Amino acid sequence: MWLTGRLCPDFKTIADFRRDNGKGIRNVCRRFVALCRQLDLFSEATVAIDGSKFKAVNNRDKNFTPHKLAQRMKQIDESIERYLQELDTADRTQSPDAGRRGQHIQEKLSKLRQQMESLRQIEEQLKLQPDEQLSLTDPDARSMATSGRGTGMVGYNVQASVDTKHHLIVTHEVTNEGHDRRQLSNMAMKSREATGKEQLDVLADRGYFKGLEILKCVEAGITPWVPKTMTSDNKAKGLFDKRDFIYVEADDEYRCPAGEQLPRHHSSVEAGLLIHSYYTTACQRCELKSQCTTGKERRVRRWEHEGVLDAMQHRMNITPGKMKQRRCTVEHVFGTLKFWMGSAHFLMRRLKNVKTEMSLHVLSYNLRRVINLLGADELMVAIRRYVAAT
Repeated sequence: MWLTGRLCPDFKTIADFRRDNGKGIRNVCRRFVALCRQLDLFSEATVAIDGSKFKAVNNRDKNFTPHKLAQRMKQIDESIERYLQELDTADRTQSPDAGRRGQHIQEKLSKLRQQMESLRQIEEQLKLQPDEQLSLTDPDARSMATSGRGTGMVGYNVQASVDTKHHLIVTHEVTNEGHDRRQLSNMAMKSREATGKEQLDVLADRGYFKGLEILKCVEAGITPWVPKTMTSDNKAKGLFDKRDFIYVEADDEYRCPAGEQLPRHHSSVEAGLLIHSYYTTACQRCELKSQCTTGKERRVRRWEHEGVLDAMQHRMNITPGKMKQRRCTVEHVFGTLKFWMGSAHFLMRRLKNVKTEMSLHVLSYNLRRVINLLGADELMVAIRRYVAAT
């Protein structure tokens, strides 16, 4: 600051720079990752993927869903009813300040009716939205649940892929989907392209577990490590769950805890997936039936590509430290970025502009990491060499 005589750009200059140079900023972020690849900083061919919710400019009160709208309209109706009762009470009692109080209540009622009319207009706009959600300040921002019970924010879901050796952000993406289930293959493919590795291990948490996404990764030669989610509540009910049934691949059948064989009987297509059904008629005379099912017989369902999921679970079982590695790699990156951004988080509106802003943060993070790894002088030499070569 002393050398520049406190010369620095004001907020408007910075805002205009972000707005007018979005494509260039995103390109520089990608080019810096390419430089890191050239410097062999992605040598381990393993990345950890995670997503985190970042606040948008949009306030929660200016985001609407059908449920939120119904609740607000109900609150206004209750307030209108309460004020009307107060007017009736004032008319009956004829207190000295009844006139002044009545005028005040009428003003309140007028404002509430105006709010109700605004909400009805929003209701009409909400019907036109494909995902039944409307944000007034930032139209692309969406209401998203967070880890705390009963909490949430209006914002964006930022995906990041971080290499496990130097903790550099390999690639990132900004979405307005509130979950991660459809992001695994997309982030894995982009990570492989960014690192230039043909064989790549991808670590992710349970939120990314989806059969089709895992299958896409395996078919592309990428090795996913994602813990399986158990949606059945049989264990809580004291019943055997699917993990207690052993699949015998050679015979295409399951073996139950009582030792009975469950052959495949029929198949069906559900949500575009081919599902096979296995069961036996021996359940009626089985001594363990009360611990297995409350129905006529116990049926086990299996996706046609479930062998891919079984193979991944086997890898997880024999290498139990992978999820700890994922947590230690990617979660602190989001903590660092949010610390730098402060309480305001994103300052720009619309998804395209938010992607630009995120690219600036990712570029800054990677730049500081590489300076810590190599030093500023060596990095400048590498940049000049890279620019001359390209």
